[in-house]
Amino acid sequence: MSEEIYVVGVGMTPFGRCLDVSIKEMVRQATTSALKDAGIEREAIEAAFFGNASQGHMDGQHMIRGQVALRAMGIGGIPVVNVENACASGSSAFTLAVNHVRAGMGDIALAVGAEKMVSTDKERMFSVFDSAMDVSLGNAALDDLTRQGKDLEIPPGTTSTRPYSIFMEVYAAMARAHMLRFGTTQRQFAAVSAKNHRHSVHNPLSQYRNAYTIEEVLAAAPITYPLTVPMCSPVSDGAAAVIVCNREALKRMESGARRAVRVLAAVIQTGSDRPYDDIDNHITVRAGKRAYEMAGVGPQDVSVAEVHDATAVGEILQIENLGFCAFGDGGPISERGETEIGGRIPVNPSGGLESKGHPVGATGLAQIYELVTQLRGEAGQRQVENARIAVAENGGGTHGVEEAVACVTILGR
Repeated sequence: MSEEIYVVGVGMTPFGRCLDVSIKEMVRQATTSALKDAGIEREAIEAAFFGNASQGHMDGQHMIRGQVALRAMGIGGIPVVNVENACASGSSAFTLAVNHVRAGMGDIALAVGAEKMVSTDKERMFSVFDSAMDVSLGNAALDDLTRQGKDLEIPPGTTSTRPYSIFMEVYAAMARAHMLRFGTTQRQFAAVSAKNHRHSVHNPLSQYRNAYTIEEVLAAAPITYPLTVPMCSPVSDGAAAVIVCNREALKRMESGARRAVRVLAAVIQTGSDRPYDDIDNHITVRAGKRAYEMAGVGPQDVSVAEVHDATAVGEILQIENLGFCAFGDGGPISERGETEIGGRIPVNPSGGLESKGHPVGATGLAQIYELVTQLRGEAGQRQVENARIAVAENGGGTHGVEEAVACVTILGR
């Protein structure tokens, strides 16, 4: 990257069920925390990028969401861009903020993402995900996705009778396909889940902070085989904010400059019409290669990662796609503990989406919040020792046989 860009402020609300807290208030809390962290006032923000996917569906605010939320806390008179990229909305907003500053359009920019998804109306709450695929295809899009792994027999009694997101069906199909191709086991998916729930115990902003053993994950209520409830991310409310700047602005910041984290790469990748078994061209493989080349590092240099574990199978797929292990080895290295804090490549020290929560528009920015905290050495009991290079992977929607969009961010100290 020709222009050096830095993260100078991060802020985040607790994730969870926030029925009595407005989206405006969550945005105010996260943004105010990021401003305080950077040691600047709101007047210093020269542009804002607002990530949100569900507000139109949930409460009818289909347009100008960022302007409405930010004006309520006194941020106006600047460019505000609304970003909807499904579950990758927050990381897409971050990449746009980085590129805005890198292009010389301003010295300081804000990326903020927020979502209020929890509702007493369960049908509305779960149907928010239905449009994260090509709706013009009707059921055909879901049928194509869930056809993966169809030759694996599903044990009786392993599908929930309660409502859940259609994306759990998609992830379960991907899991079964991985099991057939590589011999991955349900126990290995459970090992990912148990690890992330252990990590979340030490994250005060996590939606869930209860530790599970592998056996407890396996014995938990089913969603759809091979997934059980602890293997899946919950529906969540929350907000996260990140402030980026160039070197000139950094020179003017006394407190922020000492704790600044450099953005080594920020990539947005769209999917392709590849065959399912062409995993070498998976969207995240391609995004990761672009990001590593941009950053001048490789998978072997990474100290810590946050990946999009909307289910446990997501983590196994993404650590393979990012080159932390060979294809097919994601399950075994997870079961051996290599992705735990203290292991060879710690993944999701925050607890991941499975435990920390998944308020869609805030998720990618929450990953960056965690990695900045790790690189600063401020993560407390979940701190990864000597963290120097960090990778975030955040995917959104489905199109064809993979995510519709993937964002890979590399940060460094």
